[in-house]
Amino acid sequence: MTRTSQWAIPLGVSLGVPIGLYVTFILLGAFPFFQRHFLYAHRINTLFWHNLNKPEYWGFARSQVTPFSLTTVDEETIYAWHILPLPTYLKHEDKLQAQQPGFSDNITKTTSFKLLKDDPEARLVVYFHGNAGHIAQGFRPESYHTLTDSSRYHVLAIDYRGFGKSTGTPSETGLIHDGAAAVDWAMHVAGIPACRIVIMGQSLGTAVTSAVAEHFILQGIEFVGVILIAGFSDLPTLLSTYAAAGFIPVLSPLRIVPPLLRFFQRFIIDKWKSADRLAHVVSLTQTRLRLTFIHARNDAEIPCHESDKLFKSAASAILHGDLDNDNFSSWKEIQTLRRDDGTFVATANAEPDIIIREELVPYGGHNEVMMSAAVSLAVMRSFGLDAS
Repeated sequence: MTRTSQWAIPLGVSLGVPIGLYVTFILLGAFPFFQRHFLYAHRINTLFWHNLNKPEYWGFARSQVTPFSLTTVDEETIYAWHILPLPTYLKHEDKLQAQQPGFSDNITKTTSFKLLKDDPEARLVVYFHGNAGHIAQGFRPESYHTLTDSSRYHVLAIDYRGFGKSTGTPSETGLIHDGAAAVDWAMHVAGIPACRIVIMGQSLGTAVTSAVAEHFILQGIEFVGVILIAGFSDLPTLLSTYAAAGFIPVLSPLRIVPPLLRFFQRFIIDKWKSADRLAHVVSLTQTRLRLTFIHARNDAEIPCHESDKLFKSAASAILHGDLDNDNFSSWKEIQTLRRDDGTFVATANAEPDIIIREELVPYGGHNEVMMSAAVSLAVMRSFGLDAS
């Protein structure tokens, strides 16, 4: 055996195995069943060793979190958490300590629910998480703590169909039904009007948030705030640059052959066209809108320029006449406050009372950005706490 053959065989194997796995992954992804499992990763969770009905495991006070379920228009059962703000909890601690902890078959009978429904000033954040895992997986409980530990905001978080303890199989239409069911419960069961509801999403949850905002504004319902953290413009565009877990490419290797990339993009079933939906939301707003995009500069999964696309689509809806890319960039630069660390805040204002804000923060990556001050401040601005 020659020296050339000695190293050629191991080299061929080392290159052939990952290429073969990637080709297999791409071909399987053309089938709806596998594609949705790859996209939503809803079966990847820790239910085997985590009991979601015991939120105290994640540092919550006894009965601060009430697990319950709600039903969608297509009869799926969606698992949810209602999380009380600690200042409210403290005022009613004795009653809440006496409440039976764990899953509630009838949440309307609980003390925690009554503290939400009976408070005429109660404010609610409806939280839509990203793909994979469940309602309490990874950093998610910490992000709930960030929102509730020192504020007076209630949080409603759900697991989409097929995630965690929820029934069904995920799809774009299905997840929109799930998000709408959460908001319907908040408005019609808990009695919280849209003017006291912020809808917020992270990663995949930004697509759900955008779709839910469009769903309700078509009915004339406008939320006090819409917040998207680590969002993306649409799924086919995202997958051309996306790296799962920050290092596993999806369609990005195909960018060197644009016709091949476009061919495989045609097989993507759930499009999640958030940029178009948000432009629609802005154009239909009749009273007030606080639309916020937050992205970490060091996000290794969804590039921060995806939030640039969302901002452009939303802001273009308030501009008179279409601007090409160069003219829009010039206009945006005027609206932008740049910082010495490379981050920025861009703001667009329009009548009747529309503020669209994009903020690039320096740290936080794809997930930990949820615990940044920028998110809490966005919620405060949405509720008008920045008004003099």
